[in-house]
Amino acid sequence: MAPSDLSDNEYHPYYKNYIMQVAYKDLIEGLEDSFANTLSFFKTIPSDKLVYQYAEGKWTIKEIIQHIIDAEIVFSYRALRFARNDKTSLPGFDENAYAPASLANNLSLDQLLNHYSSVRQSTIALFKNFDNEMLMRIGQASGSDMSVRALGFVTIGHETHHCKIIRERYLD
Repeated sequence: MAPSDLSDNEYHPYYKNYIMQVAYKDLIEGLEDSFANTLSFFKTIPSDKLVYQYAEGKWTIKEIIQHIIDAEIVFSYRALRFARNDKTSLPGFDENAYAPASLANNLSLDQLLNHYSSVRQSTIALFKNFDNEMLMRIGQASGSDMSVRALGFVTIGHETHHCKIIRERYLD
């Protein structure tokens, strides 16, 4: 199953940018490979850049890493609810409120990477246990329909998007 297999009714257009960034043709392979690549990338970031902001009011790299973690937890929770046929409409979340409240800048890179690793391993295990019927199920979050499989690809694409921003705006 590839991102190109998704139909437009499986996600809100807002998520198209994330889904289009996914180069993997298999969801589980994508979750595993992007985890390895992202973890390696995070480990190369110079320590003096971790709390750098490229402009006033922008997140630090530590806050971006925490944001990736937080978003993945939310996406996985949604996927679990939808896969289990929960028809409750789920609310959105305000990532701009989460970032400062996370106190990510007080954490070490090791703490952030351990948290990231734990969350991704959990996400991989969760998606490995979904069968094809579960992956096709659709629920509603933030007022829009979303399939379980779309949430998996959004997880990868969201991470890819933020790693690209770190490379372009923080490390150049």
